[in-house]
Formats: sequence, C-alpha cells, structure tokens
Amino acid sequence: MSLRLLGRDCHLDLTLPCIMGVLNVTPDSFSDGGQYVDPENAVRQGLAMEQDGAAILDIGGESTRPGSLPIAEAEELDRVIPVIEGIRQKTKIPISVDTSKANVARQALAAGANFINDISGLSFDSEMASVAQETGAGVFLMHTRGRPEVMQQRTEYPNLLEDVISTLQASIDLALNAGIDRDHLAVDPGIGFGKNVSGNLELLHHLDEFHQLGCPILLGTSRKSFIGDILNQDDPQDRLFGTLATIAAGVSQGVQLFRVHDVRPARESALVAWAIREKKVPRLLN
Repeated sequence: MSLRLLGRDCHLDLTLPCIMGVLNVTPDSFSDGGQYVDPENAVRQGLAMEQDGAAILDIGGESTRPGSLPIAEAEELDRVIPVIEGIRQKTKIPISVDTSKANVARQALAAGANFINDISGLSFDSEMASVAQETGAGVFLMHTRGRPEVMQQRTEYPNLLEDVISTLQASIDLALNAGIDRDHLAVDPGIGFGKNVSGNLELLHHLDEFHQLGCPILLGTSRKSFIGDILNQDDPQDRLFGTLATIAAGVSQGVQLFRVHDVRPARESALVAWAIREKKVPRLLN
C-alpha cells in the first residue's frame, strides 16, 4: 500500500500517523456546534490546528450527528466557502470538505479544498464521483447506514464487519469505475454512524481487517457518544482521554489517519503508539 494519499494538487504523507483536524462551521454539531460559525474565528482555529500538528483540516458546514436534519445547499455553501478561502489565503495545508453534496464539493474545491470527505461513500449524490474525478480530488469514503436523521434506527447487523467491508468495497468500486485512481482513496468504517456501542467496539477491535481493501484507513472516534457510554460522560468535552485510547488502538492496528477535535494530544498519542509498534523513535520534521 502506498505511503501517501493524493489530493488535488497535494498529497498526505502517511509514513507516520496523519492527523485531520475537525473544523465544524455549524451551529449544531454534537461537540463544537456554534464555536466556529464566525468565519474569522474558524480561520483562526484552522491555523491553530495546523500549528498543533494537523496535516489536513476537515471543514464541514452541515451537522451529521445522529438525528440531524439536512440543510439547504446554499446555506452549506455560505458556511464553508468563506472559511476555505480564508484558510487558503494564509496557508497551503491540505483541506477536506466534509459534505455529501456534489455541488458543495465542486465549489469547495474551486475555493481551495483538496479532498472530499463523504459520509455516504459516494452514495447520496450520484454526481459526487464525477466531481472527484474531474477535479483530481482525494476522497474519504465512509460507511453509514442511512442518512443522519434515521441512521441510528437500524444498528443491528447479521454480520457488522462483513457489511461494513463489503459496503466500503462497493464505494471503492464506484470510485474506480468513475475513473478515480486508487491512490486518491481512503476508507472510514464510520464509527457512530448506524452503529451501536457494541458495534463500534467490534469495529475498533477489528480495524486491521480493513487493510484488505487496499486503501489507507481514516478513523473518526473523537469525543463520540460510545466513549461517553463507556465512561459515563455526558459532555463530549470530557471525552479526550477516551478518544486517545481509541487512537492508540488504531495505530497498533496500522490505521494511518485520525479525524480529531484535539489535535496536539491526538498527534502525540499517535506518535508514541507508532513508536511502540515500530520499536523506534519517529523522525519528525518539526
């Protein structure tokens, strides 16, 4: 497997664990909703995450927390485009747009984004694959079961691991058939998306199984409710230490990318876990 992931006009080096900083420019995201709705504040946060060691920023304008309702395309664009443009004016850090709408992705890429993070694995909008192919964007393909407003209504699977792997393979096939090169693709098992606590734990226990898909793995566990269920923590802000445990577990199974709210703690935990796995000190460039 390649040690880099290609995006539009850039690549991510996966030699060491790669940290994706979450930047939700929404009023209603489960953990940080409302904190970065002001574009100037969002740009400052993005630059701060880069300073803390983020290798890529993931900017989302529509909440996908369980039970959330979709918003209009125009509203999503109004939220994300000024932030992408503002960050791009100040830094060359790779940017991912967290959207399942093809036109939002198209305009975000034109504004300076390099990757598409699609929770539907290209399944919600039939034009998304062609947008990625035409622009040369990298794509994060996630597994979910249904849209956010209904995804937690069906969390029982005859064989969860088999279902997630086969669904992600279908997303990969869709991308390849659209002309997207494999080295532009990463997969995400979708922790918390159409899964209950036991399902999330099963996937975390078997993350190494996803290597059979032949793409880098993105893990998004940051501050999620299953951590709160384990530790009896209602406030997502209290779930940092639990999040770091999942990151270490991911590194131990060869996961390369981690989507997080708390960049510096996540990066340092991932690097130490990597050093333990590889039995050597990582060579850092900064």
